[in-house]
This record gives sequence, structure tokens and C-alpha cells, in this order.
Amino acid sequence: MLTMENIIRDGHPSLRQVAKEVPLPASQEDKEILKSLLEYVINSQTPEIASKYGLRPGIGLAAPQINVSKRMIAIHVHDEKGTLYSHALINPKIISHSVEMAYLTSGEGCLSVDESIPGFVPRYARITVKGTDIDGTDVKLRLKGLVAIVFQHEIDHLNGVMFYDHINKANPFQEPKDAIAIER
Repeated sequence: MLTMENIIRDGHPSLRQVAKEVPLPASQEDKEILKSLLEYVINSQTPEIASKYGLRPGIGLAAPQINVSKRMIAIHVHDEKGTLYSHALINPKIISHSVEMAYLTSGEGCLSVDESIPGFVPRYARITVKGTDIDGTDVKLRLKGLVAIVFQHEIDHLNGVMFYDHINKANPFQEPKDAIAIER
């Protein structure tokens, strides 16, 4: 089981590397890593388990955050309507996105970043993601709002990009132009 000890922190060189594509079909080892990523985000949202193991709550985790430079992410989050999106994907790619932007009014956080970094993070309001699930099935997801933002955050990790790289340094709370504000 993954715990906070397994999650590398900001400043670790692996967080700035572009992760490698995972050869398909995925090896048993890669499947186990992917399962452990999803298990962490689910466990971290379960109060008894999170408390027992000192897990910081998370809604997404990427393999580079556990020092595995491979293109794998896990997401477990409810959208604004309460629908659960629980996905563990290999080689996820954003294949299309809206012109319209969105941002979380509360800003973004990251399990690899211990301190709070205030500011708005502009993201695409809607995206389409393609990837492969743990069983080797091709998946295509059309996402919007919070769920789209979470996927973009995790896919950024696969490209060595941190959420705060997107924040306007001169004016962190300048609302992105024509963007949808999403409460969280």
C-alpha cells in the first residue's frame, strides 16, 4: 500500500522529467503500480484509512509522483453533480480541448507540494482524453469542469509540469480571461 512516504516532493528531479510511454500490453509490474495509484487516492478519501496511515487526501496521482517515470495516472473524484469518475489509465493523452478556459476558485494543490501555493491555474474547460485501462481496453473520455481540471493536472505530471507553472507570477489571482470559475 502506498503512503505519503512513497510520494516524492517538489524539487525532486523526477517531477520535472517527461515520463516514458508504457509498452502495451502492460506488464504485471506496471498493472500493480497503476492499481496502487488508484488505491492511494481511494484510501486517502476514506477517513479511517487516511487517519490510520497519515494519508493526505488526494483526488489524483501520477506515477512520476511515486518516482516511477511512466505515463500512468489514477483519478477518483466526483463531479459537480456527484457522479464518480474513477479511472486508472496508461498513456493518457488529451486529444482535443475547448477554447473556453476554466479554473478552480480555491486554486490547486498537489500531494507532491507540501505548502499551499495560492493563485488561479487556467485549464481547458472541456477535454477529450484517450488512454488504456488496466485490462488493456482503449478508453475515450469526454470531460468537463472539475474532472477535466484533475485530468489536466495529472497529465501535466507526465510531462514534467507542475500546477504552479501555470499561475500568473505577476498577478496570481488575476482571473483567466473568459474562463469559467469552478467552486470546489
